Amino acid sequence: MTNFTQGTAFIDGQYLPISEAKISILDWGFLHSDATYDVVHVWNGKFFRLDDHFERFYSGMKKLHLEIPYSKNELQTILSHCVKQSGLNNAYVEMITTRGQPEPGSRDPRRCNNQFIAFAIPFVWVCKPKTSLNLFISERQRIPTESVDPMIKNYHWLDLVMGQYEAFSHDSETVVLLDQKGNVTEGPGFNLFVVKNKIISTPANGVLQGITRKTTIELARAQGFDINEKDVTPEQVRYADEVFATSTAGGIMPITAVDNKLIADGEMGETTKALQSAYWLLHDDPKHTIAIDYSINP
Repeated sequence: MTNFTQGTAFIDGQYLPISEAKISILDWGFLHSDATYDVVHVWNGKFFRLDDHFERFYSGMKKLHLEIPYSKNELQTILSHCVKQSGLNNAYVEMITTRGQPEPGSRDPRRCNNQFIAFAIPFVWVCKPKTSLNLFISERQRIPTESVDPMIKNYHWLDLVMGQYEAFSHDSETVVLLDQKGNVTEGPGFNLFVVKNKIISTPANGVLQGITRKTTIELARAQGFDINEKDVTPEQVRYADEVFATSTAGGIMPITAVDNKLIADGEMGETTKALQSAYWLLHDDPKHTIAIDYSINP
């Protein structure tokens, strides 16, 4: 019997166990990182902010001259089937469009047949519940926005991966990189926030404006916090009252040490706690969620 419990993929019009999902080594998504993607999560059987993820995914494809033969409604059905086939109540769900392969002998991206892939696997945490992160601030530059638009979610992660190795060598768990002016940008799969005197700031430039970032800004304003999208220096991070990261893979996550020095008392701050609690409560709000009907078989 086919085992889908570790996850389900949709590729070439078929639903397969995640272990059997493959793409050609000639696909430019593999050879050139020529692709865009998005990740939405399912929590307690509900997609969270799926429409926002779709908007970003389709926008990224348009900017990269990629296209898929599926409407948003059809894509929702595909993603739902991947989740249901796996029997997952909490899931990490990814949709990917690669450039695909060109005609034999061609190097013209217009001659490629774009490839669409989707999959659902058990929920992935950047930072597990009731834990925190130790952040290293690298002097390595993030890829400049003039080279790659950070608003297009992409797999150009070598700068982030090398930064992670720097963090590991400094006994830290994760990293944030700088822009060309020396301001902090983002980390591998997360946005960064700092709190000082109850004022919340987050980098405005050189970052993917994540869906969890957007949610956090909305929640902060609803709770009466002043929040600024602006340049943030490394020193502002090191001497903040609170620091936290945001990601689809974990929500709002406390950072309690920066460069191996504790932030405040080394515990999650009150502002972070309030926003984290509100974030998970929002997962029961029908305005932001779409329930999956598990009774309908794929």
